[in-house]
Amino acid sequence: MICGAVYCELLAHPKATVSFVDGFLTKTNITVDFALDEAVWRDAGRRFAEYAERRRQSAGGTARRLLVDFLVGAHAQLRADQLLTLDAARYGNAFPALRMSP
Repeated sequence: MICGAVYCELLAHPKATVSFVDGFLTKTNITVDFALDEAVWRDAGRRFAEYAERRRQSAGGTARRLLVDFLVGAHAQLRADQLLTLDAARYGNAFPALRMSP
């Protein structure tokens, strides 16, 4: 399962088309959860706020990561059994209990 934000990111690939992405998801039995419920929004918001505070405290300045990263992480933690990512370090600090696969 992926959240709607991941679906949008897949479509942003220069060679992706809606039919290709939809076909891939169908062939791999991956569903898209387009309805992010309150629990996902609250968890993402809390973790994004914690991240922004860590950035300020470390003199790193304002937040550099996008809120969508936290929506993806919160959705994976609350609705899926793991997160498939090429950038586990990006999610590790905010979601230490989230199981990740490269």
